[in-house]
Amino acid sequence: MKLNVSDINKSYNGKAVLQDCSVSFEKGAVYALMGPNGSGKSTFLRICALLETPDKGSVEYLSGDSIVRNDIGLRRRITLVLPGVGVFNTTVHKNVVYGLKIRGLSKEEIRRRADSALEFAGLLHKKDHNALTLSTGEGQRLGIARAMVIEPEILFLDEPTVSTDQENTAIIEGIILDMKKKGMSTVIITTHDPAQAERLTDRVLIMRDGKIIEQKSP
Repeated sequence: MKLNVSDINKSYNGKAVLQDCSVSFEKGAVYALMGPNGSGKSTFLRICALLETPDKGSVEYLSGDSIVRNDIGLRRRITLVLPGVGVFNTTVHKNVVYGLKIRGLSKEEIRRRADSALEFAGLLHKKDHNALTLSTGEGQRLGIARAMVIEPEILFLDEPTVSTDQENTAIIEGIILDMKKKGMSTVIITTHDPAQAERLTDRVLIMRDGKIIEQKSP
């Protein structure tokens, strides 16, 4: 699935946050959005993830040459992981399967997906631990596992390593690189770290004052 963003604008209380942003995200690639705080990265990500609507412009998901209708079916094919994502006061495993139980999947399929996502995030050995006992970095990895369990076609990661220690940062970067290698999902991250963008991505978008001012290879 491909994502086309055309001339989107967004303002809050009369203040422009995004101005005429346009970009195409190709299937299976990894992208980084970079820019200072307040440049519009997180708002841009939320609009792409269909959690907010632009004041002007369009966000279109394409399957082949056909536009995918914006409905619950599309929203189940994309997901956004925020920094410092909250966890439920239950086991790590139950945190991951929560979003699957409403999808009508068999118990065997739910178990397979949950174990696969937790193994991918390096948390399978903690599946029976209470999620509240996880470190900040492990909690971020759990958030990624909860996203991966739905097998999204496009995954948005907002500052995935902003509050993680060196070990968990390396693990999260490894997850993204593994997804890239296997072509599992299109991944779009925000980051302040140019070296991280260079290590992980196929394409870097530079934002400033609500505008995409540059698109380049890392």
